[in-house]
Amino acid sequence: MSFHGNNRFSLLHTVEIVGYSARIISSTQAPLFKDTPYIIQSLFLLLAPALFAASIYMVLGRLIAALHADRFSIVRRTWMTKIFVTGDILSFIVQGIGGGVMYSGTPSNLSLGQKIIIVGLVIQLLFFGFFTFASIIFHRRMSANPTTTSLSIHFSWRKHLFGLYIASFLIMVRSVFRVIEYVQGSDGELLSREIYLYIFDAALMWILMLLLNIVHPREISELLRGEKSLNSVDLERQPESVKLTRVRDIIPNTRPTSFTETAYARHAIATRGLA
Repeated sequence: MSFHGNNRFSLLHTVEIVGYSARIISSTQAPLFKDTPYIIQSLFLLLAPALFAASIYMVLGRLIAALHADRFSIVRRTWMTKIFVTGDILSFIVQGIGGGVMYSGTPSNLSLGQKIIIVGLVIQLLFFGFFTFASIIFHRRMSANPTTTSLSIHFSWRKHLFGLYIASFLIMVRSVFRVIEYVQGSDGELLSREIYLYIFDAALMWILMLLLNIVHPREISELLRGEKSLNSVDLERQPESVKLTRVRDIIPNTRPTSFTETAYARHAIATRGLA
């Protein structure tokens, strides 16, 4: 995702708001529910956490880069965001396909769509579990042998890691709830009572949005931008220094020998020879 931090999180908040707004509209249409609000609220609320997960994956990669701690990560930093975001996109696509199949109207497609959504949620859980494991390993290694940068930065890197832990826990609990919900089916306890949705989805995502605004990755992004600015200044100065070095190599640091010094040296050699 190529958005800056504020824009990216604003987009995620918007997805949740649109989903629940459609749910409110759908609730006013009983008993003759229209398809469009129902499909919008179902898909948006189902897929929004996948977008949150992608943002969380990116935060860890940037934190590792800002701390100059690539050696402490069990996954190469340049691959980390690509691997986890690819898994998240896969989960997003599978859930989206499942949602499309489920809401196509026929009873057979309803069951098939639920199974596809379960597969997408399981993919999300697997990648998130591995991500949490990678975060814990990185945390332990950094605590045992902190980098110079981690000791000199103006903010606590541990704060951002604990924020990632809490965010990961919230998304995992919500995903487990959704898996159980779809396993039970449309006649199950979780789908038949709306309160479960608000406890294990709406409330958790609201806490997650609040958390990401309190522990915002803005500090990490600013640190990385500052380092890039310094590196660009160094690159601009480098050609001049290289040029000066080459001039020194070409022109030896010697001065011409005077006639007097040469004559004196010859006299000393001749005198030693006579002695």
